Amino acid sequence: MRIDLHTHSSVSDGTATPRELVTAAQGAGLDVVAITDHDTSEGWGEAAETAADVGITLVRGMEISTRHRGQSVHLLAYLPDPTYGPLMEGLQRILDGRNARVPAILERLREVGMPLDIEDVHRAAGATAAYGRPHVADALVAKGFVRDRDQAFAELLGNGRPAYVDRYAEPLTPMIRMVGEAGGVTVIAHPWGRHEPGAVGEEGLAALAEAGLAGIEVDHEDHDAATREELRAIARNLGLVATGSSDHHGLGKTGHDLGCNTTDPDEYHRLLELAKEAAAGSGRVTPEVLVP
Repeated sequence: MRIDLHTHSSVSDGTATPRELVTAAQGAGLDVVAITDHDTSEGWGEAAETAADVGITLVRGMEISTRHRGQSVHLLAYLPDPTYGPLMEGLQRILDGRNARVPAILERLREVGMPLDIEDVHRAAGATAAYGRPHVADALVAKGFVRDRDQAFAELLGNGRPAYVDRYAEPLTPMIRMVGEAGGVTVIAHPWGRHEPGAVGEEGLAALAEAGLAGIEVDHEDHDAATREELRAIARNLGLVATGSSDHHGLGKTGHDLGCNTTDPDEYHRLLELAKEAAAGSGRVTPEVLVP
């Protein structure tokens, strides 16, 4: 059983539509795929229809932008009720922050001699729920300023680079609780992939587990073998689910092919049991896992 619990479509910063993403997941030999676009559930409907058509199990989720002790942390939320008011409001604040960031990035790019218009970004983004740095990167590629997204981030858009602009993110601990109130479960995405453990070292993860965190993403391309071993041990120590995923973005992120990392079936079923408990405790109508 091959399970990939972290993928992105063109609804956020992937390059494939939800239909294309789910179809590709089935074609890649996956049995289970989760759609986890950034800060939105907008792609769920199309993904669900496609999963039924092609015969693959679909887990509906999202990757939420949060901040914890000054550190950016991405939170995977699985199977929450997307109509839960406080969650909707939190996601809208994040999306507003994403969209407001783009003009400031464009101003900085103009200052370094790489002028783009907002229309350039819109053309590159297509029908997305949230504009962000990947879409600016795609616009830079289209204009011939850089060869690909990797170069755009490395030289211009990454933290500390000339066109980097910070943005709003929700506080992590309240968001973990909020997803639980919406009947969902949460997993920290690539916790040590972009920076030192810091706020999400073992002590920090223990505190987050007390707040309701269900798991951590252990097997991810941004984690080397030693990091994975250490994170797996922490998950065991804290009773957290250990997941594995591709973090697939289509053509927008190299080296993250569908199924390049997968979740152990036992860990997957643990996660689903926790989701059932959260749904029952919330009293809300939550999405079901769609099984063909």
